[in-house]
Amino acid sequence: MTSPILIWGTGAIGASLGAAFQRAGEAVHFVDTDAAHVAAMNDTGLTIDGPVHPEHLAVTAMLPADLRGTYDRIFLCVKALHTAGAVRSLAPHLAHDGYVVSAQNGLNEVEIAQVVGADRTVGCFVNFGADYLSPGVVHYSGRGAVVVGELDGTETARIRDLHALMLQFDDRAVLTDNIWGYLWGKMTYGALLFGTALTDDSIVDVLDGADCRAVLTALGQETGAVTASQGVTPVGFNGFDPEAFTPGAPQTALDRTFDEMVAHNRTSTKTHSGIWRDLAVRKRKTECEAQLGPIVATGRANGVPTPLTERLMAMIAQIERGERPLARGNLNELAEVMA
Repeated sequence: MTSPILIWGTGAIGASLGAAFQRAGEAVHFVDTDAAHVAAMNDTGLTIDGPVHPEHLAVTAMLPADLRGTYDRIFLCVKALHTAGAVRSLAPHLAHDGYVVSAQNGLNEVEIAQVVGADRTVGCFVNFGADYLSPGVVHYSGRGAVVVGELDGTETARIRDLHALMLQFDDRAVLTDNIWGYLWGKMTYGALLFGTALTDDSIVDVLDGADCRAVLTALGQETGAVTASQGVTPVGFNGFDPEAFTPGAPQTALDRTFDEMVAHNRTSTKTHSGIWRDLAVRKRKTECEAQLGPIVATGRANGVPTPLTERLMAMIAQIERGERPLARGNLNELAEVMA
């Protein structure tokens, strides 16, 4: 008999996935470090709000200290900056032949594999829109790419089973032999989102702004150059074409991908990024270092300069400390680095 699925981190991503798996007939256990969130889920249930698949369901939730036993399938859904601590905590609960799925943003598979082993780590890419709203309530605001793949690109029985499970969440879920292409592709997209989060404006307004595209282009091209230095072929998703940001790509490709990103984001009720919510609403540290740091580190190792990314990281840190306001002018200041 298959053990329940363990969702470690029941925020926007974890709650949305876990609810879909439970709806499909799977037994699901939710773990979170937020005691109020865990209590609300146990007392009144988990509510998935929004236009995609609103529902309210009774769930089994617990704090990490209360977890017992082992699990064959663990979905790690915490913010990237919490990966190291979370994977060390969950490792004793991973069955010897089980695996951890990194349903996160960033290159967290590397950090997970260092703890549980590459053979027990599965790559995952998600780009759907969702936000944690309050204890027991998550807003699932818009569909987006969902991709799984083995780290070495092989097609195994477990990855086929996992793909079938992900189809229960989104019937367009993809099984790939190039998960690193998706993950590095989203590193470029993620850099753009961090750029939009310097402002109070929506993702669409910034991506569609003629005054913003030059600096966002240069920012994306830095990550594109780092990706190329790794020998990775990036893969596009939801209107975003990472190859448009690779060295030598034509302007027409850049214009087209910006327009398509705008069109895709207009379909979602999620107007601002999770990064912006951390800065403007939740007033907490973002995933900036955990997501953009590897771009800078890899660039240095491979001889690719990343001055815009480094400046962006410094500006986000200033906003986190309350030393800089969210304002459109921040993008103009970032653009000065281009000179």
